Amino acid sequence: MSTHAESPLSFREIFDLPVSVDLRTAARAFGMCQGTAYRLIAQGDFPCPTVRVGRRHRVLTVDLLRALGIEERPVFADEVADGVALTLFD
Repeated sequence: MSTHAESPLSFREIFDLPVSVDLRTAARAFGMCQGTAYRLIAQGDFPCPTVRVGRRHRVLTVDLLRALGIEERPVFADEVADGVALTLFD
């Protein structure tokens, strides 16, 4: 387990996350190292709920986004240009 913080996730990376993510990815989203994330979970202070799957922790992306203060997925200009955003609102 690495104790140094990796670079935080970019907005684009956050919005491309699957339905759930591992603890390492969730920690990156908050700008913390995995060791800090485990410590916060043990203290009951991790910023969002985690789900224990065997010996690992998973975080639902919807809970992660909510904890980051993101309630809606923004539309990026290149998605509009590609026609992706138009199908979301039809």
